Amino acid sequence: MVDVTLKNMTERKAKAIAIVQLPAEVMAAASQGEILSKKGPVFQTARIAGVQAAKQTANLIPLCHSLPLTGCRLEFFLNESGRVQIEAEVTCIGQTGVEMEALTAASVAALTVYDMCKALSHDIVIQEIRLLEKTGGKSDFRGIT
Repeated sequence: MVDVTLKNMTERKAKAIAIVQLPAEVMAAASQGEILSKKGPVFQTARIAGVQAAKQTANLIPLCHSLPLTGCRLEFFLNESGRVQIEAEVTCIGQTGVEMEALTAASVAALTVYDMCKALSHDIVIQEIRLLEKTGGKSDFRGIT
């Protein structure tokens, strides 16, 4: 594990995205920006799963620091063509960044969407998971949006 003892405590923020492509069978279950499956409301459940995952990142990814997260927000955007954009934003005040927490939150939220919708179709594709931006610490990062 990287020693961060001498790093300054600063506000750290990271935003990650996951893109999930849903087939027509799943889109037929969509109404007013939410999908209802046999297991329940998909995006509400995926939001909880993403927050739980962010909080457990150090247990899932070897050598990640355990961080006292101060915020975790997930938003879901569904368009008519079946593209779900999941944005996860994680914050903390600490000595190391929260990129892995944001990426883990987006990833697990996407996997939860898949799990909850697979009874409708297995033609669901998780297309992309990537870091959008990070701030705090030594350097900031802004990816292509």
